Amino acid sequence: MSKTKIIDVCIVGAGASGSVIASELSKKGLSVVCIEAGPKRLPVNDFASDELEMEKLFWNDPRISLGSDPLDLARSTSGKGVGGSAVHYTAQLLRFHHSDFRAYTFEGVGEDWPISYETLQPYYEKLEKELLLSGPIDFPWEPYGGKYPYPPHHDLSNNTLKFREGCENAGLQHSVSPLAILSAPHEHRAPCTNRGFCEEGCMPDAKTTPLNTFIPKAIKYGTKIITDAMVSRIDVDSHGKARGVEYIKNNETHFQEARLVVLATYAVETPRLLLQSANSNYPDGIANSSGLVGKYIMTNLNDKMIIKFDEEIRMYRGNPVQALTLDPYEYGKTSNYARGFIMNSYGLRPMRLASLFFENEPSLYGEEFRSRMLDYNYYGSFAMLGETLPQKENCVTLSEKKDEHGLPIPKVQHSYGENDIKIREAARELLSQIGQASGGKPLYHLKAHAHLMGGCRMGTDPTNSVVNSYGQSHDIPNLFIVGTPTFVTAPSANPTLTVYALALRSSEFILEELKLQNIS
Repeated sequence: MSKTKIIDVCIVGAGASGSVIASELSKKGLSVVCIEAGPKRLPVNDFASDELEMEKLFWNDPRISLGSDPLDLARSTSGKGVGGSAVHYTAQLLRFHHSDFRAYTFEGVGEDWPISYETLQPYYEKLEKELLLSGPIDFPWEPYGGKYPYPPHHDLSNNTLKFREGCENAGLQHSVSPLAILSAPHEHRAPCTNRGFCEEGCMPDAKTTPLNTFIPKAIKYGTKIITDAMVSRIDVDSHGKARGVEYIKNNETHFQEARLVVLATYAVETPRLLLQSANSNYPDGIANSSGLVGKYIMTNLNDKMIIKFDEEIRMYRGNPVQALTLDPYEYGKTSNYARGFIMNSYGLRPMRLASLFFENEPSLYGEEFRSRMLDYNYYGSFAMLGETLPQKENCVTLSEKKDEHGLPIPKVQHSYGENDIKIREAARELLSQIGQASGGKPLYHLKAHAHLMGGCRMGTDPTNSVVNSYGQSHDIPNLFIVGTPTFVTAPSANPTLTVYALALRSSEFILEELKLQNIS
């Protein structure tokens, strides 16, 4: 095994949170190495307006999905490559609400976060400017939006117009979505041309991602990014201190020694790495004195309602989520369930629609399937993004099977709870209502999910959490975990803006703690 020179910080993962940490720490003069399992891609050279081609952006390594409601652990829940899943996201950036951090206090479900909305508010405000969000001047759901640096995108999509018409006729407030997509030129980047392939990586580079923000900054400040390298183990000594990271590149094993280690991987790979780093001193995995590593895995419900219209819609045009309503965000307060959901216009490209048909109706094939797809240009698609409640039984563990590197393949157990099913049904009814109110005929309710959260939840009590609110391990002070694995609940708002905000806050804490020599 080759060993490299000791550095200040080793970051595992170069997605949204990892890129922020790398940029902020290297800017202050720290030596930083970022190890990424996938390649570094350039949009103009490596992206294409092709759904099948761009599946290379997903984490397609083998994973085992089990439970009453097994999850798709590739497409909408992970990314592989520099930029991570923030390369193929829809770029709708929303703030979490006050109640998201106090679900137990307000509604008696889930658990409260150790931070509040006010904790993240200044970071939200800073990042909305830095990420060049375009959005409406008047955001109906204050204080969770408004004063965006770029003007809103126009309603160029027929699907968006139909969605807003349906919301209006159904008595729901609605708005253009806040998007991290340029609506006007910025430096060398051109504005969006409404191609509609946002979830395939954005070849024109109008979408703001780590590839055109924090990654270039990190490299400029001296961060070294090691690509196509699979981290296999975090080394922790008998004194409870992380020594560095073992990784495999080109079939050779290397060891990167570091004074501080940051795990910025996703909600499957983070627990996997902690569990497979077990040693004689930590037989149940590292950072796992609570026994909660891998527990409380969560996802968002992300069902679509397919509506057929008499006129052509061509829903592939424009950003998939150009419009939204947040009115149902806390409908649970007056309903037979807790929490709530949001709704969007959601333009599906043909291959994605076909895959959802197959997933929801495995027996669909032949002439019936062909007939459905021939109507594609007349379909509209409206979607919900719903909160699910944390359940300890939903978890990541290690299987007996091994991958190409000889590492245990992760096993993800997932089932929806009673409250989750009630939210799904309430959203289905409302989606159908706005479909009818838009002049269309709701035909197909397609169940789906998006985003993975949890597995290393934050908290103040080391017996009931894995990390503190800054992502610092309760057990190993020079080990940090950032990103969605630290989430306590799974709010209805897209998680990416909160991922960025938490990473920025963690960066400040790490710098201060290193300055005070509290960690190293």
